[in-house]
Amino acid sequence: MTTLLAPSARIAADPAVLGEIAAPDCSLAVWQRPGFADFTALTAGSPEDLRFNSTPDALAADLARALGQAGFQGDAALHRALVEDAVRLARLFCAAMDLAHFELRLEVVRTDSCRKFHADYVTARLITTYVGQGTDWLETEDAAQVAAGGVPQRIHRLAPFDVGVFKGKLATDTPVIHRSPPIAGSPGGVRLLLVLNPVSRRPVKSGVDRADCPLPPPRHLA
Repeated sequence: MTTLLAPSARIAADPAVLGEIAAPDCSLAVWQRPGFADFTALTAGSPEDLRFNSTPDALAADLARALGQAGFQGDAALHRALVEDAVRLARLFCAAMDLAHFELRLEVVRTDSCRKFHADYVTARLITTYVGQGTDWLETEDAAQVAAGGVPQRIHRLAPFDVGVFKGKLATDTPVIHRSPPIAGSPGGVRLLLVLNPVSRRPVKSGVDRADCPLPPPRHLA
């Protein structure tokens, strides 16, 4: 069953809810799901953040190779679990957004550099957190309070492993206001964050290749 926690939010324990982001009155779609692995080992050491464009069919090979090259720790089974989940999320995101290509970003976050509430300069963005706290977001009234320089009365937070598709400024006049949760001084003090951004759309049947028309680039990471 889909929950309407806010007028523009759709929340359910079914991945099909992510497709509702295409609806004009939906600014946030959240798939609530349980954790399925402990990815803490991937944050050990000093792995380099990943950022590259891919397709659902190419992602498994692209991400598996990139994890090793960037110095991510953990055994082969842990890498495989991350790759398989990322591919699943990429297919869901591309289906919901009618995409041919997307940008993947995998970041180990250790600071509060993105703790201010903001909206993204994208059509929509998929976010999930594998280690640490999930992304904070606001309902309409609290977003208005923040815009006016006030303090929000209620802050919602995605649970680890929850998957959110956040509509941005390029798609609506009411984008989702959100932030990375403050982590300085918290136990562990680290997050492992996966983000998918739109790059280009699928070709249309008429023969006009929309994949040659890239979408506007993302401005920053949540």
